Amino acid sequence: MTRLPSTSLRHWTAVIAAITAVFLLSSTSANADFRLCNNTGSRVGIALGYKDAEGWTTEGWWNVPARTCETLLRGALVARYYYIYAVDYDRGGEWSGHAYMCSREKEFTIRGIGDCLARGYDRTGYFEVDTGEQRSWTVQLTDSAEQAPQATAPTRTPPATTRSPMPVPSAPGAGTKGSQ
Repeated sequence: MTRLPSTSLRHWTAVIAAITAVFLLSSTSANADFRLCNNTGSRVGIALGYKDAEGWTTEGWWNVPARTCETLLRGALVARYYYIYAVDYDRGGEWSGHAYMCSREKEFTIRGIGDCLARGYDRTGYFEVDTGEQRSWTVQLTDSAEQAPQATAPTRTPPATTRSPMPVPSAPGAGTKGSQ
């Protein structure tokens, strides 16, 4: 058996340690985040609502360029349900739903979801994302024209229907955008 010189052994030990560290760091962050991918041709603004150990929180705004993804929350998910409200900065329109929470036009972190107007905030309809208690989740925002038609959807659906989340087979928790 041939012995490697001690400098070669140290070199390969350092290389293996570096590769292991990169693998552990990348697998940890990739497996435990709440992400949103903007699969539209527009810039979008994202507001997020969730319930953690301290109660309900809404946060905004993440500005997500066209055809990119953004990590909204890092680490293992703290809830099963998350709520998203998004606006299309370039073409108008929004992704919304029937879960009413607080928001405002400027950057915000708001504790509690009640009495939004009395507290000086906007009352905004967010759509629900059921993560099924997974450790990580990615939401895909798409234009309604890019989605396959739904069998139960009429040709012209009301805004709440066209803007509610629709599943995408390759990535759970999708939303579609309608016009205002």
